[in-house]
Amino acid sequence: MRFFSFFVLCFILLFSPYISASGSVPALLLAKLYKQNNQLADYWVSEKLDGVRAYWNGKNFISRQGNIIQAPDWFIEVLPNIKLDGELWISRAQFEVLSGRVRKKSPIDKEWREIKYMIFDLPESKEIFTQRLKQLEKIISNINAEHIQLIKQFKVSSHQVLMKKLDKLVKLKAEGLMLHRGSSFYKSGRHDDLVKLKRYYDAEAIVIKHIEGKGKFKGMLGSILVETKNKIRFKIGSGFTNKERKSPPKIGTEITYKYFGLTRKGTPRFASYLRIRNQY
Repeated sequence: MRFFSFFVLCFILLFSPYISASGSVPALLLAKLYKQNNQLADYWVSEKLDGVRAYWNGKNFISRQGNIIQAPDWFIEVLPNIKLDGELWISRAQFEVLSGRVRKKSPIDKEWREIKYMIFDLPESKEIFTQRLKQLEKIISNINAEHIQLIKQFKVSSHQVLMKKLDKLVKLKAEGLMLHRGSSFYKSGRHDDLVKLKRYYDAEAIVIKHIEGKGKFKGMLGSILVETKNKIRFKIGSGFTNKERKSPPKIGTEITYKYFGLTRKGTPRFASYLRIRNQY
């Protein structure tokens, strides 16, 4: 039994991307989906970044799951001893590169030189969001470091203007838009105070079967059969690279897929594979 425990400990130390030392999952504000009846005049709008959510607890970056994200000393030493909410980000369409870098137990300076901490909220402030933005402007100005930035917030006058802005950004490979109610206070959980707008939806499912391909995909993955948390099963056959078809997500893996609405039976329309779901 002692040998087994020792083996498990060694396995964790060797293969875990990083070890959690926080002991708690941060109580984050999470987004609901945008609806056209949202009162746009009440909201600030910003680009939805395809980054890694990072809660600064005054000492370390903490992931949504409560794990410490190991960052170089020079990257975090400029940050104040206050709670901040934001995302680690490189640039549009660079999520996979970013993910590989921030998961390392020993961060590589050269890799982190391209990463920025894009801040969008001040969790412990008792002010409404509009006032929190002003507080953040002062805080970031005092930090005065190129890799610490405030996400740009702006206003739109109508749903039509909002959708034009979305289309323009999507053409530039942006993920979408975030809308944050200016009069809202920071609180954990999903609320209409924060909503997200994308041209497609995304969700998670578990891989339960591999289906071999035909034609040009013969001898490789053709599609995967997945199951959602609501026990809905369906196949996903698009979105995979040739490398992923040769080495597909393992059975039991949780993946993220994108889709364009639901059928009458509740099955995702035009589901396409995105990536293995982040476990950090």
